Amino acid sequence: MEIRILVVDDELSMREFLAILLKREGYAVDQADCAEKALEFLDSITYDLVISDVKMPGLDGIALLGRIKENSPDTAVLMMTAFSTAEQAVEAMKLGAYDYIAKPFKVEEVKVLVRNALEKRDLKRENQRLRQEVQERYGFSGLIGKSKKMRELYSLIERVAPSIANVLILGESGTGKELVARAIHYNSPRKDKAFVAVNCGAIPETLMESELFGHKKGSFTGAINDRAGLFEQAGGGTLFLDEIGEVPLQLQAKLLRVLQEKEFRRVGGVADQKADVRIVAASNRNLEEQVREGSFREDLFYRLNVVQLQMPPLRERTEDIPLLVEHFYRKYVQSNRNGEIITPGALKILMSYPFPGNVRELENLVERCMVLGGGTISEESLPPQVRGSQKSATAPVGDFEIPSEGMDLEGYLDGIEKRILLQALERCGGVKKKAAELLGLTFRSFRYRLAKFGMDEE
Repeated sequence: MEIRILVVDDELSMREFLAILLKREGYAVDQADCAEKALEFLDSITYDLVISDVKMPGLDGIALLGRIKENSPDTAVLMMTAFSTAEQAVEAMKLGAYDYIAKPFKVEEVKVLVRNALEKRDLKRENQRLRQEVQERYGFSGLIGKSKKMRELYSLIERVAPSIANVLILGESGTGKELVARAIHYNSPRKDKAFVAVNCGAIPETLMESELFGHKKGSFTGAINDRAGLFEQAGGGTLFLDEIGEVPLQLQAKLLRVLQEKEFRRVGGVADQKADVRIVAASNRNLEEQVREGSFREDLFYRLNVVQLQMPPLRERTEDIPLLVEHFYRKYVQSNRNGEIITPGALKILMSYPFPGNVRELENLVERCMVLGGGTISEESLPPQVRGSQKSATAPVGDFEIPSEGMDLEGYLDGIEKRILLQALERCGGVKKKAAELLGLTFRSFRYRLAKFGMDEE
């Protein structure tokens, strides 16, 4: 992209000299003989760099610098004058000038200063873009959904993020637990520090202690150097322990000590180190059941479970499916294509499919449709197991085929149960007592089943 530079000086010879020099370097250059003329240019053109004299009739260069930074803060500015004083240099730098050139100057000096000013401007823009990308991805805009359950989740994140409390996120695989953990971090006072995520189920038991706490050289075979663990890497920030239920009992005791004492020790080390880390843990398992079974420490559970967030499965927020489909479509189709994204028939199938893999399964499905079909998502572009989900909900077990990638049986059965409940309510005009009788259930049992899916609202 062409780089545009504006040269502002009341001396014609100086303007033309700089214009020729800069054009030879490949820049597009405009000239203005006063600050007022420069402001006219700036009203209609966005410049990457302005090189301005300080001493000019009328509005001087310092005043022009202030106006530029007020209206176009991303534009880099170099000031120049034959009357160099320390006071002017300090004033110009305070107002946001990149640097200050004293006349007469050397050609190479100008070239270097221009390149450096433009590089700093590019770095600033890149940092702004990355910050915006992080905010979009991990702020609330990264969580897609406007259903009641998602609005409740947003409210909880807003309330818990500014605190230092440990958070436990529970929910099925694919519901977006890590995305919520990142949203908590990037909306907290720790957002400028590290967010470190680890899947506890993916680390061999023999290496887990070293991964979390680090190790000293020679502490075990293969420890050829000192190594910082994840608690050190996340210092001042947030450590996300995904699948916390996979941590072995022996290590749970050491993890509990870190949460209680706020310090840890490297494997093979003798000195304790402070742990300034916020813990966000997650699991797709029933940790309370693990506590009862003895495979998860009760005291650790309560330390982690200061604030609990429950991730709703996709089958319980089907009204969010159209938004999610559009979001993933835009993600994989890099264009502003207008028109139909998904046919009504295909959307109807997705709205009734139980999605055992939750949001992750829906994203993979949209990506598959884009790879194989390209344009609009149609009924024909959906996988056979999705197209056949409506039929299999009432088909005998012998006609059902388990998907090749496996499935969440409980989730699938819950989806069938929910559809039956809804169908009974629809047939009975919303009268719950009649719907219960239609299904051969007591009214109390029917209410219990509705509540299980968040459907028992007056």
